Amino acid sequence: MDRIEIVDEERKIARRVPAEPELPVWFAMSAPYSRETKASEALAGMGIEHYVPMRYEIIQKGAIKKKMLVPAIHNLIFVHAVKADIQAAKGKISYLQYRTMPSEGRNVPIVVPDKQMEDFMRVCGSTGASAKIFAPAELQIPAGARVRIIGGELNGVEGKFVRLGGRRNRSLVVEIPFVASAVLATISPDLIEVL
Repeated sequence: MDRIEIVDEERKIARRVPAEPELPVWFAMSAPYSRETKASEALAGMGIEHYVPMRYEIIQKGAIKKKMLVPAIHNLIFVHAVKADIQAAKGKISYLQYRTMPSEGRNVPIVVPDKQMEDFMRVCGSTGASAKIFAPAELQIPAGARVRIIGGELNGVEGKFVRLGGRRNRSLVVEIPFVASAVLATISPDLIEVL
């Protein structure tokens, strides 16, 4: 919607200023009752960019074991769009909900910065690293040094370098606050730069 800008108050001159086009952002969303893959298919059908963190899991049905790709955190889906497009999609996908956090007495949708989302997706999708993905309640991260990976498949990814309980080595944690954390089990020390 255009806005009106006053140019000269004395002569009461104003002009119409076209509104800046809204840019798409990453929204953290929920698809309750493990319907994240169903929501993913519906969003793909609408041409809306989205991301569901996935991992491989061994599933046993009777005597047969299968390695299957399953959602890493149930109900979690990230959607990259302008809010109007998400609202239209929510009209067609009734179970799709915003993940929110309290702010100034209201619950506001969680928006993930592009760089943070890009790093998270790169860590989750990396083939050379053994990434594990955790929900916030599963992983308590103490304050650690901010680091950046320099070189290799994950060049430029930023996160915290921490020692996690029950592990000998330190790990790189790429965290989306209130939503999820991706943990790389081992990283070569020569590929780490302290920020």
